[in-house]
Amino acid sequence: MTDIKKTAGEQGTPPAGPEAIKAIPVRHYGRYVSAVVALALLVAIVYAFSQGRINWGAIPDYFFDDRVVEGMGKTLLLTVLSMAIGIVGGIVLAVMRLSKNPVTSSIAWFYIWFFRGTPVLVQLVVWFNLGLVFEYINLGPVYKDEWSDFMTPFLTALLGLGLNEAAYMAEICRAGLLAVDEGQTEAAHALGMSHGKTLRRIVIPQAMRVIVPPTGNEVINMLKTTSLVSVVQFSELFRVAQDIGQTSGAPVEMYFLAATWYLILTSVLSVGQYYIERYYARGSSRSLPPTPWQKIRAHLTTLSSRKVSA
Repeated sequence: MTDIKKTAGEQGTPPAGPEAIKAIPVRHYGRYVSAVVALALLVAIVYAFSQGRINWGAIPDYFFDDRVVEGMGKTLLLTVLSMAIGIVGGIVLAVMRLSKNPVTSSIAWFYIWFFRGTPVLVQLVVWFNLGLVFEYINLGPVYKDEWSDFMTPFLTALLGLGLNEAAYMAEICRAGLLAVDEGQTEAAHALGMSHGKTLRRIVIPQAMRVIVPPTGNEVINMLKTTSLVSVVQFSELFRVAQDIGQTSGAPVEMYFLAATWYLILTSVLSVGQYYIERYYARGSSRSLPPTPWQKIRAHLTTLSSRKVSA
C-alpha cells in the first residue's frame, strides 16, 4: 500500500477512479411493431370512411345551427339538474342505508335495488306512459291536474334520469363514507358534536376524496345517457340531430355531428373533473399531480435542454 501511494505521488497523478458505467437503453421492438400496427389500422379506417358516400360538408353547415345549439343547451341543463337530483338523493339514501334504524335502512336498500336493477330506458318509458293508468294527478289542496299536462317530456326525462342516478350515487356516497376511519366519528362524538354536525364537518369532507372521481364519471355518463330521452319526445341534442337528418336527407352525417358535440362536451367535463380531483387530493398525497400545462412546459424544457447539450 505504501509503495503504491509513493509511486503515485512521485508520478504526480492521482490514482484513476472507477470508470463511469455506460448505460445502453434496451430496445423494445414490440413497441415499434404495435405502433406500426395501430397506425395501419387507423389508416385503414380513414380510407374505408373516405370511400363511403358521406356528405362531410353537411356537418360544418349544421354544426352551429340554432336548433343544434338549443338542443345542446337542453342536454347540458338536463345533465346538471339530473345530477343535482342524483347527488342529493344519493347522499340521503347513503345516510339512510348506513342508519341503525332497520326501517330507513330497508327502504334505502329497496330503492337502490329497484332502480339499479331496471334499465333507465324502461324507467323513462314507464314514466312517460303512466298517463294511461292515471288520468289525473291529485295531491290534495297542493296540486291537481291532468296527468298529460303534468308529466311533460322534460319532467319525464328529469325524473327518469335523476331518480335512477340517485341509486348509483347512493352506493358511491356510501363507499366514501365507509372509507373514513371510524375513529374520526368517535373522536367527534367525544368532543360533543352531534351526528349531523359530525357528518358535515368531519366525515363528508374526508369522504369527498373517494366520492369525487366516480362522481365525475357519472356526470360524463349522464351527459351521454341524455340521448335516451329522445324516446319520450324531449328535444335534446340527439333528437334534434335526428330531426335535422330526416329533413335534410343526411341522417348519418347528423349522427356524426351529434357524436362530435358529445365528444367536445365530455372532453370539457373531463378537464373539469381532473382539476376537481386534484383539488381534493391536496391532503392525501405529498405532491399534487402536474396539470396538463405543467406537463407540456416540462416536455418543452426537456427538449430545449437536449438541443442545447447537443
